[in-house]
Amino acid sequence: MLNSKYSKVLTVILIIAIIVIIGLLIFVGLDLYKAYTTDAEVDDFDKQFNSFVEGSTNNPTTNDNVQIQNTTMQNDEVEDPDIPLDTNTSTSGGSQSGGSGSSSNTLKYKGFNVLGRIEIPKTNVKYYLLEEYSPKALETSVVVIYGPGPNQVGNTVIAGHNFRNGTFFSNNKKLENGDKIYITDLTGKKVTYEITRHYIADENDFSYAVRDTGGKRGISLTTCTDDSKNRLIIWAEEV
Repeated sequence: MLNSKYSKVLTVILIIAIIVIIGLLIFVGLDLYKAYTTDAEVDDFDKQFNSFVEGSTNNPTTNDNVQIQNTTMQNDEVEDPDIPLDTNTSTSGGSQSGGSGSSSNTLKYKGFNVLGRIEIPKTNVKYYLLEEYSPKALETSVVVIYGPGPNQVGNTVIAGHNFRNGTFFSNNKKLENGDKIYITDLTGKKVTYEITRHYIADENDFSYAVRDTGGKRGISLTTCTDDSKNRLIIWAEEV
């Protein structure tokens, strides 16, 4: 009798273990599939981006048509662990080639206006910089949330999720001072930035966004830490 009960308990434990393992495999598989499809979609969009940039380069009148869109982040608008919420701070995304109000001279990725492309060779990052700040945009790519816009003088802040699966800014923790970041804007200009500082900041600290770049081009990357309690901030300056 005792052996029978013991055997049943072991059977139940084994079944539970199998279910847990299958669940984990499905979760990991879906995560890897999402990462693969995201990278594939970015690669597929490259031709469209390059074609748009070539057209912009051949039409100098559009290169000078740069607009800045200003919005105010409110605590009840976006609740996101990767983005600091500051109700007294304006976010800016430089909208080149006509801005968000021009349908003929804007480039869209999955329905969002594109401002440029970011590449970080060390972590195999290549994503398109989106203009719109929203939860959906942050699930789609990385987003310009503050500053003058890609490759403009001043500090441009780029936010990306840490999905802990290698996509977006998941591997920013592996970056070090001296590593290079490349930003290509819609005029076709590709600027090299070098990381000068990386540190952990409180989730409410937005001081890095308004830092003085001394009249030079600079970028700041922001994402949440692996435990989602703080933010990993990276500064990079034009080389």
